[in-house]
Amino acid sequence: MTVTRRYACMGVLLACLVPVWAQAAITPSTPPDVIVRDKTTLILHLIAHKRAIYDHDKAALYAMVDKEVVPYFDFRRMSRWVLARYWRTASPAQRSEFVTEFRDLLVRTYATALLSYSGQRISYLPYRSLESSRHTVVKTLIVQNDGSANIPLDYMFVHKKTGWKVYDVTIDGVSLVTNYRSVYGSKIRHRGLNALIASLKRANGTHF
Repeated sequence: MTVTRRYACMGVLLACLVPVWAQAAITPSTPPDVIVRDKTTLILHLIAHKRAIYDHDKAALYAMVDKEVVPYFDFRRMSRWVLARYWRTASPAQRSEFVTEFRDLLVRTYATALLSYSGQRISYLPYRSLESSRHTVVKTLIVQNDGSANIPLDYMFVHKKTGWKVYDVTIDGVSLVTNYRSVYGSKIRHRGLNALIASLKRANGTHF
């Protein structure tokens, strides 16, 4: 998958996780497929009607995503899996810093990717989940307007006291967590965890 296609998918990813004005409030018992399906409408409306504003005011775009999307992700779990064995040896301060910077990087990267959305239709595949399971997957397809192959976009959810949270996403079969784990693992081996955290801080700083 090209970088452009992947970024467009990431935009749709966030589009599926933002509260809708007239929808019922999300509660800890709201099923994950309902969260994904029902939360598409508002963000697509916002992108369609406020694209010019967001194009020129990235801070407003980042703030919207930070407010509306972050509550639906388990960034600590994602961070723990991304760092893998390095999480176990990291200090509490390092863990906290990494979670913060990793979250901010994803928010800003995917917020910008929202602007790549060009009207692709989202197809929701049949959802099946065991009532007793704390983990589930919501499968969707991004239907391409140009006739090219549709792109699978799957959300891995875990149920917590505060409700269902996304802890990984696969785009065209590629795991977000696995991808970052490979990239960051190499950086940590060569330069250390503190250097990685410092590089994330610098990257996040360029967005303001």
